Amino acid sequence: MKNKTVYIASDHAGFKLKMQLLKIFPKLADLGTKSNESVDYPDFAHKLTKHVLKNKENVGILICGTGVGMSIAANRKKGIRAGLVNSSKIARLIRKHNDANVLVLPGRFINTNEAKKCVQTFLSTKFESGRHKKRIKKI
Repeated sequence: MKNKTVYIASDHAGFKLKMQLLKIFPKLADLGTKSNESVDYPDFAHKLTKHVLKNKENVGILICGTGVGMSIAANRKKGIRAGLVNSSKIARLIRKHNDANVLVLPGRFINTNEAKKCVQTFLSTKFESGRHKKRIKKI
């Protein structure tokens, strides 16, 4: 998909994992934070969701300590379907069943190898549509 951009953002608790993922996936568009100094996670969730919503093909990756704060903040935006995952199996299902456009990772509770698998799976899995499309329209 030519017009697809994959954005990534984190707070201070997700900074280390974000930097590791940027080494593995250098084409990710980094929206911050730029250090492990304390920041407010909603600022980065809102920044990323604005970028994701600019183009239907765009997707995002958010990382904070548990992933819960980023999930809550991201899902407040109409059109965002953010899913918190800790395994590639769940990453596959949030794409197939929920058409998630934002992957959320728990920076303090997932290792780099599993996070890499989650990102790869999230980016390569297609939405099944069918019965799932009807359910998403109810959100």
